[in-house]
Amino acid sequence: MDLTILSVFLLVYLGMVLGRLPGLALDRTGVALLGALALIALERLSPEQAWEAVDVSTIALLFGLMVVSAQLRLGGFYTWVTRRLAEVAVSPPALLGLLIGACGLLAAILANDIVCLAMAPMLAEGCARRGLDPKPYLLALACAANVGSAATLIGNPQNMLIGQSLQLSFTGYLREGGVPALLGLLLVWLVIAYLFRSRWHATTHIPEIPAPAFNRWQTFKGLAVTLLLMLAFVATDWPREIVALGAAGLLLMSRRMKSQQILALIDWQLLVLFIGLFVVNHALSESGMLGAGLAALRQGGIDLADPAWLFTATAVFSNLVSNVPAVMLLLPVADHALAGPILALSSTLAGNLFIVGSIANIIVVDQAARVGIHISWREHARVGAPVTLATLALAAAWLWLVA
Repeated sequence: MDLTILSVFLLVYLGMVLGRLPGLALDRTGVALLGALALIALERLSPEQAWEAVDVSTIALLFGLMVVSAQLRLGGFYTWVTRRLAEVAVSPPALLGLLIGACGLLAAILANDIVCLAMAPMLAEGCARRGLDPKPYLLALACAANVGSAATLIGNPQNMLIGQSLQLSFTGYLREGGVPALLGLLLVWLVIAYLFRSRWHATTHIPEIPAPAFNRWQTFKGLAVTLLLMLAFVATDWPREIVALGAAGLLLMSRRMKSQQILALIDWQLLVLFIGLFVVNHALSESGMLGAGLAALRQGGIDLADPAWLFTATAVFSNLVSNVPAVMLLLPVADHALAGPILALSSTLAGNLFIVGSIANIIVVDQAARVGIHISWREHARVGAPVTLATLALAAAWLWLVA
């Protein structure tokens, strides 16, 4: 047993649980990067071994899709969609349904974190203008983004990792993840509409929020490239990371949209988090300790190769350490036909339970606070807990049916 590797691993995952390391000004990304650097500095991995541990195809896919979303943000697409939604003359429950449907669809194609980041401030502003309480709609945004993103292999970072690592078929997973995601969006509407059935209206003062002006050409270009991406993912077996990088290259070749503006919107923190965790988990796996730990769990009656145990463990770990670190830790046991959908659906849907369970939740709560709307842990859990339990039960039943 290499105690150095084990100590680094435990410290890194303690940082994932706490969101930081006590006494240090490090967030989760900083903790993961520090762990990778420590393993190299302590000569447990060479720089070459550390680089080889990184799944470059996942990083490339993430980067390429981030560029596509950045194009749409700068073109004012998200602002236009959110403000148009907020202005539709329908009842509060109907508006909630329109929001959940639109957000779920966008998250499945354009990634949940970015959808929440772009839409949350505009949504709060639009609700305030109508005299509606922004909280149920902001909570719906977070929940719908998580649930909708479970439908595809590009809806969120952990699904991208699972799809690339296990070489899953895009359309094959869509058949397995699409139904529970679609029905899950209905459950989100039912839960929130019931909980806020008599509390839709509130007086909230939010000044007009500055946002990119809607540019028809830049938005059209971004949507056209997105459509081509989806067609390539669905109709061909071309490597997804190559297609995504090609799309990024097309969008970067612009006469008006500066590459500096686009690259400034890339989530470099997330990319570094992935790289650090790839290195740390690889070191643990190569040391043999991960295999020994899994063997000990099997002897104790917990076999993560069993679909039921894997589904349960993924949901629990996702709320302890967040979904991306949980998926990385559990990928080595994903060796049966439904392991990919189990990891993707369980890790994503479990993210609605607590604020820290998903980056999308954190983004919505943070963006709400910036415009003076405080969403407490209790308020989030009041919605998140029933949504999580209902959607996880639905996903488990669906996977059992298709097994």
